Amino acid sequence: MRFRSSRQIHSGSYAKSSKKSNAKGEPNPVLQVEEQASQSGSSNRSYLVPAALLGIGGFATFLRYNGERRAIPKGSGQGNCSFSNAVAGPIIGGPFTLINTEDEIITEKNFLGNWVLLYFGYTSSPDVGPEQVNLMAKAIDILESKENLKILPVCVTIDPHRDTPVQLRSYLKEFDSRIVGLTGPDNAVRQMAQEYRVFFKKVEEEGGDYLVESSHNMYLMNPKMEVVRCFGIEYSAEELSKDISKEMKKIPS
Repeated sequence: MRFRSSRQIHSGSYAKSSKKSNAKGEPNPVLQVEEQASQSGSSNRSYLVPAALLGIGGFATFLRYNGERRAIPKGSGQGNCSFSNAVAGPIIGGPFTLINTEDEIITEKNFLGNWVLLYFGYTSSPDVGPEQVNLMAKAIDILESKENLKILPVCVTIDPHRDTPVQLRSYLKEFDSRIVGLTGPDNAVRQMAQEYRVFFKKVEEEGGDYLVESSHNMYLMNPKMEVVRCFGIEYSAEELSKDISKEMKKIPS
């Protein structure tokens, strides 16, 4: 595999997950993810407990803050996303528990130590989705061939009902075998999307089919799995690789 940095993930942390999920008598990894996601979701519901004590005005303020926290910044331009505030700290990103294309349970801890380029899309996307995945593949090629910089590309589906591990693996191989695909139960995917402020909505079409409206930002994560840049769809592969290189070179290897 050409991508050396990701080799540690596949052979190390991924392998450990694989042994656990495939051991005789162990619970199904999908059910484990659902249980963990439900526990994570309960923390969101707990926000509502003290809300009644705030009064009408305080509750309205709370709801507006909670909505803004999960909203996608519009017109972010050259990746100028707001990643933190002075009071609450980081407001984009967080823990997640999903499944990769090999049916192994994956969390954010599996990616620690690697620069990660993270994209949320889906395999049935008719236009922007494939363009962005192709953009990701070209950018990591430029970074590796011209600057000898390694970055792990990760694609999280926002359509887990159709994007099974097998479907996602087959789709991503058409672009670049180095791209790590993540899927999982709907509530686990939605939980991660909320943490990363990713908007998506199912749009029904005739014949029972549907599309998914979504934001198409990519996130650059440093080796601590902290978001350092956000990239919109206006980037070319050359521009994307150039800005990623600048961020990577800020931290000594």
